[in-house]
Amino acid sequence: MSGTSQIGLMNTSISVLLERKGRAAFSVPPTTTVTEAARETQRRKVGAVLVMEGDQLVGIFTERDLLWRVVAAGLDPKTTPLSQVMTRNPITAGPTTPIQQVMDIFTEKRFRHMPVMDGGKLLGIISIGDALRWAAAVHRQEAEQLKQYISGGYPT
Repeated sequence: MSGTSQIGLMNTSISVLLERKGRAAFSVPPTTTVTEAARETQRRKVGAVLVMEGDQLVGIFTERDLLWRVVAAGLDPKTTPLSQVMTRNPITAGPTTPIQQVMDIFTEKRFRHMPVMDGGKLLGIISIGDALRWAAAVHRQEAEQLKQYISGGYPT
């Protein structure tokens, strides 16, 4: 990536980040109880679960949904299905969406997980942590390039 600017790297499509982190996405049907979903997210060490009816994304259930829509509402997590407490029709990114745009959406909308879809097909999920790791790598690379330039490592 020598000579590539930070702006160019942040305009890289989300599919590059998805390939780097992996396309594995954990999903459950809407009939899954909150307790079952919470146990699986703990086991898989993730903060969100995609809710799918067959191949169709119908929602996402996150730690915030658990806190606000279950605990604060006084619902019984053992009997409450995700269909009652999930975020319906979540905002998604396409494979060509720039990483910077995804980061802007995370900031503006105040959420931390975004499914990546292509023509109605689930490709994976990106978290704000994935995007921040990418940004940190971009900044490290840019700093290294500047250091090499200053020390005479690049021809003028």
